[in-house]
Amino acid sequence: MHNVINKLAGGFSSFSRVLMGFSVALVLSTSVAFAEEAAPSVPASGAVAAVGAPARPSTFETIMPFILMFGVMYFLILRPQQKKAKEQQEMLSKLSGGDEVITTSGILGRVHSVAEKVVTLEVADNVRMKFLRSQIAQKVSGEMKS
Repeated sequence: MHNVINKLAGGFSSFSRVLMGFSVALVLSTSVAFAEEAAPSVPASGAVAAVGAPARPSTFETIMPFILMFGVMYFLILRPQQKKAKEQQEMLSKLSGGDEVITTSGILGRVHSVAEKVVTLEVADNVRMKFLRSQIAQKVSGEMKS
């Protein structure tokens, strides 16, 4: 049994030596390859090749992505919001008695009277509530059903 263990241990040690040698050779070959890439090659004629720094982008090229992002955000986000706000203000300016509306809190009612900042809604028979004009979400087209 002792012989078998010694043979196995000897086999592993020789395998580990081969593996260690292979890894050292691999490290040396990669370091040589990196050194060749880093060092510029000199032509045989003795002339030194001109190695310049990479060209820097112009100021216009630098700010162009930001201009494009702002343009996309304007057309996808800001412009539709402005259009919706304009339509909401137009609807609020045209409110009159008898219009059926929905408030931002979800209350349905019929406009009874309109003041500068306050709208009185009739939400049921002889039940009136006052709301800020800005809290009217939309007009309801057609007849409301109870």
